[in-house]
Amino acid sequence: MTIDAVVAGHLCLDIFPDFTVSPKATLATVLSPGCLTEVGTATLSTGGAVSNTGLALNKLGLATHLIGKVGDDFFGQAVQNIIASHGQHLADGIVVDKSASTSYTIIINLPAVDRIFLHCPGVNDTFRASDIRDERLSQARLFHFGYPTVIKSMYEPNGAQLTAMFKRAKESGVTTSLDMALPDPASASGRADWATILQSTLPWVDIFLPSIEEILYMLRRETFEQMRRAGSGAGFLSQATPELLSDLSRQLEAMGVKIVVLKLGERGLYMRTASRSAIENLGRAKPPATGAWADREMWAPCFQVQVAGTTGCGDSTIAGFLGGLLRGLSPEMTLTVAVAVGACNVEAPDALSGIRPWRETLDRITSGWTRRDLQLTSPGWHWEQEPGLWVGPCFRLRSFISAAP
Repeated sequence: MTIDAVVAGHLCLDIFPDFTVSPKATLATVLSPGCLTEVGTATLSTGGAVSNTGLALNKLGLATHLIGKVGDDFFGQAVQNIIASHGQHLADGIVVDKSASTSYTIIINLPAVDRIFLHCPGVNDTFRASDIRDERLSQARLFHFGYPTVIKSMYEPNGAQLTAMFKRAKESGVTTSLDMALPDPASASGRADWATILQSTLPWVDIFLPSIEEILYMLRRETFEQMRRAGSGAGFLSQATPELLSDLSRQLEAMGVKIVVLKLGERGLYMRTASRSAIENLGRAKPPATGAWADREMWAPCFQVQVAGTTGCGDSTIAGFLGGLLRGLSPEMTLTVAVAVGACNVEAPDALSGIRPWRETLDRITSGWTRRDLQLTSPGWHWEQEPGLWVGPCFRLRSFISAAP
């Protein structure tokens, strides 16, 4: 049996209180001691990379196997039932650990306020490399792991489990992919030496897809803090220049990554790829036209939509990117599909109901869907009208250097 993708890692139950019944609720009133805020019926959904990315890949028509852990409790049963509702086989890889409780997140989503997460790691902290069976890796074209920053066993001590897992996966011939989550600075994860952990793990990672905030926190804390002081939310993202992204992606490529994808929220998705020889060693999900994927630098703006919620947006964007790669699309079209799936996601308040089938997503792209405005003035960058993205100087510079005597 061939599996397009094995998606493993963080899995939890997301609890969304409905604040629409209290339109005047603010962050100050909701979090004020002794204050009672009326809310509507809570929405329950599965959360974390296993659910958000894995189920999105399934909705996009890719054969997907999920590997996650839940406790033997009510929340665990809810997680299994929700996943099984998308296909009974999808719950087959969910491990029930009777010694731990199921992870959950309470998501406070107020108008004009960035989401607030109250998170319990629960059983996720016990996830180990041995939970990934060799036979699953041998059946898959791609192995994706998400959120090691909120899985204690993956960063203590010094990421040994994370490195061992990716080394074993890569040696099986599968293409490897890694996503992160921004850690709580006050937590053990926030104090972990992520630069050292990534230095050990990234040589075994083919595709690395962190957000700009996550990678700056891990590799350039001083820059992260400076940008945070200068602005949060959109203000933080506006400081992400092509020069900063190019410099970061070069650093990650030097650490072993073959395809660097940086999530930029409402500013879209940036990608830089390594040389052709590196792309040739991408594993079983290697694109058919490796030359077209080599030495590329691109930035795709988002599509215009009415935003209902942003939960799981980054995960669904990743699913769109991995789906395009697995279907053998060009890098331009893969980036376009990635931001399209992310745009569909935010049209619904939860992480999955906005995701459309693969053909419907492509039809929407080709129907003239308008992009959000993204202006770049950095030297060497130019706009390509079709399919609608910015192309950077990486390809030309590397080609020139390669041709030099």
